Amino acid sequence: MLINAGAQVGIFCLLVFFVTIPLGRYIKRVFTAEPTFLDPICRPVERLVYRICGINPATEMDWPQYAIAMLMFSMAGMLLLYALERAQEFLPLNPQSLGAVGPSLAFNTAASFTTNTNWQAYGGETTMSYLTQMAGLAYHNFVSAAAGIGVAIAIIRGFVRRSSRTLGNFWFDLTRAILWILLPISIVLALALVWQGVPQNFEPYVHAKTVEGAEQIIAEGPVASQEAIKQLGTNGGGFFNANSAHPYENPTPLANLLEMLAIFAIAAALTHTFGLMAGDVRQGWALFAAMALLFIIGATAAIWAEQQGNPMLTAIGVDQSASASQAGGNFEGKEVRFGIVDSALWASVTTDASCGAVNSMHDSYTPLGGLVPMVNMQIGEIIFGGVGSGLYGMLVMAVLAVFIAGLMVGRTPEYLGKKIESREMKLAMFYVLIFPAAILLPAAVAIASKPGLAGISNPGPHGFSQVLYAFTEGAANNGSAFAGLNANTAFYNIATALSMLFGRFMMKIPALAMAGSLAGKRIVPQSAGTFPTNGAIFVVLLVGVILIVAALTFFPADALGPIVEHLAMISGKLY
Repeated sequence: MLINAGAQVGIFCLLVFFVTIPLGRYIKRVFTAEPTFLDPICRPVERLVYRICGINPATEMDWPQYAIAMLMFSMAGMLLLYALERAQEFLPLNPQSLGAVGPSLAFNTAASFTTNTNWQAYGGETTMSYLTQMAGLAYHNFVSAAAGIGVAIAIIRGFVRRSSRTLGNFWFDLTRAILWILLPISIVLALALVWQGVPQNFEPYVHAKTVEGAEQIIAEGPVASQEAIKQLGTNGGGFFNANSAHPYENPTPLANLLEMLAIFAIAAALTHTFGLMAGDVRQGWALFAAMALLFIIGATAAIWAEQQGNPMLTAIGVDQSASASQAGGNFEGKEVRFGIVDSALWASVTTDASCGAVNSMHDSYTPLGGLVPMVNMQIGEIIFGGVGSGLYGMLVMAVLAVFIAGLMVGRTPEYLGKKIESREMKLAMFYVLIFPAAILLPAAVAIASKPGLAGISNPGPHGFSQVLYAFTEGAANNGSAFAGLNANTAFYNIATALSMLFGRFMMKIPALAMAGSLAGKRIVPQSAGTFPTNGAIFVVLLVGVILIVAALTFFPADALGPIVEHLAMISGKLY
């Protein structure tokens, strides 16, 4: 089993590495307006978009202008999605005659897809029409991901430019992210998924008779197109309620591998883009190495925890050891076609990358197996992270790391040749503190209130874990869930929506402000006291800072949930 698990994780890591370099170079060429092979197709469309919208892409924005454009665009999209959900019963492409989405659920869903979270407190095939799925949800899968990529590119410009007041043009970045990156790769991936058996049609649901004579409704629809952008844009919202555990979303082991690779592809490539734009590719590889190290630690822990099984079942005579006739370990909530390794690996990938798509139910994991996805998000969704958001989150942590290194040696810290001063550290600390506030405060309210407690399906520490996980994934814009929480209530719909909006936009603003501050600084020549940020020592320091910050912030809450549950399990006194 160890060889099998190591081989699968190793192959996946190699594939991510081989995708990073060419895709990173391509992304850099796209945003620096260098020639690409897609220019003959994309440039005419780009010019048409600018002409229709009255945009001058050459007009650059400072960080407040960039932030305002991003916020206004996101707000308008959120309002349109809410209106579409509320009116879907009167609109076309609704062969199942589904009714309007309720007010609180429509608000929650609009906030969820606008923030790239794609948390779903509903069953997709029984709640959303084909029109809502495509014109509403899939549209936001593209634009929310493109906005994240655009903000990351703007922040890279701030880190690498000299004596500049501007970070680029939001509309230029948004348009290029969609036309040159997300659309073409999504088309290729969607065709590959159709080849693997994912449906792509507009047919009504099929009514079939089972062997026992009962009627079964088999849902279908334009699945492949939404599945592709859901993974590539680290969105995660499933066409079906079972998400990527559904055989129509994820039918084969090859489809499973392609979808996992798509989740990491752009986020990993952006580290190389950063190195290229900074003029030192080793800077990008240092960030990549820190992300990869944290990923391997988490994936290894999750796979190990699930392969151990439940000792309470072993105590009553259940054989959980691997053999020719059974997979062994904790197989509850997992698909046979994927097994424990691919399920736990996917759980690590999707919570590392702010995606939230699931091919197994995290609520059924062992306490430590469920702790890993939660910690992945509590770290700040920077282990590759969401498209764009993972990179700028890691850059904020890099600034914090060099500041700590500067304190150790008694000199002003520098990153990419720019001095990190009080303004940058205030913004970094605001970024770091805003995240736990968006998780712990609403979780405390939920645990202390009747509406919050009413949604819990399990007593004791596991019920607490369900609530903590819900607000963690909301603030981290992840969208996965412990699944046991009844989240489709007015309380959770509103509370998690606010957590998502807070976690997305209140963290983008200080990151953009930091980039704006750094853009105006001159490069300081290196000296003997300059701490290098492109080597192994910096990688270790960066990983250490990330883990310490996360542990100091979230360990008390985690101790009340999955850690207590694990201790109860091994003692034979599970609730």
